[in-house]
Amino acid sequence: MNTLVVPRTRTILSLDAEGSTTRTNTGRALLRRVMYQLLEEALRVSGITPEHHDDFSDRGDGVLVLIRPVDEAPKTLLLTTVIPTLSALLAEHAAREPDQRLRLRAAVHAGEVHYDDRGCYGEDIDLTFRLLNAPALKRTLRQADAPLVLAVSQDIYRSLIRHGYEGIDGNAFEPLMRVRMAGRWVRGWVQVPGTYDSPAAAVSAARI
Repeated sequence: MNTLVVPRTRTILSLDAEGSTTRTNTGRALLRRVMYQLLEEALRVSGITPEHHDDFSDRGDGVLVLIRPVDEAPKTLLLTTVIPTLSALLAEHAAREPDQRLRLRAAVHAGEVHYDDRGCYGEDIDLTFRLLNAPALKRTLRQADAPLVLAVSQDIYRSLIRHGYEGIDGNAFEPLMRVRMAGRWVRGWVQVPGTYDSPAAAVSAARI
């Protein structure tokens, strides 16, 4: 019997922790707890509540967040507030608990997502993971002093970043990667977000 496949539009954010495979299982448990706590705080500070997104999809050493297309959670909010706030929270945590330091890769895309009884799937999710796991992004994080690096898709760059919307510095993004997707090469743009003294400072800077 044929099953009706209906796409739903989502903004896609995926995170992955650096060096998780070098940690013990107890170390991974701590990493996961911290990652989820800081992600939830960054979303809360940004005004994105659970009613604005699907349940988180756990990825072991990472997480997938699918944000619904509502006016309260525009795609720009991820770039202007969520990512800089998360970067600030990571820096604060590392300063407070240096032996629990956590560094993340992040990828942002938007598109059509499908669901079944086992979870979510679709080409746009696959593309987000290709960006997240690209060697160029991993290399950028290894070489960076910052606790987080961000990759965005060509679609996000063209529809948002290049237009110079308030709080988004297009000059901070570089076309450092290409990933293979559905038989074609797709450009990815990379940013190393600035860190701030506090999440409140990150939000204030984003609003200037």
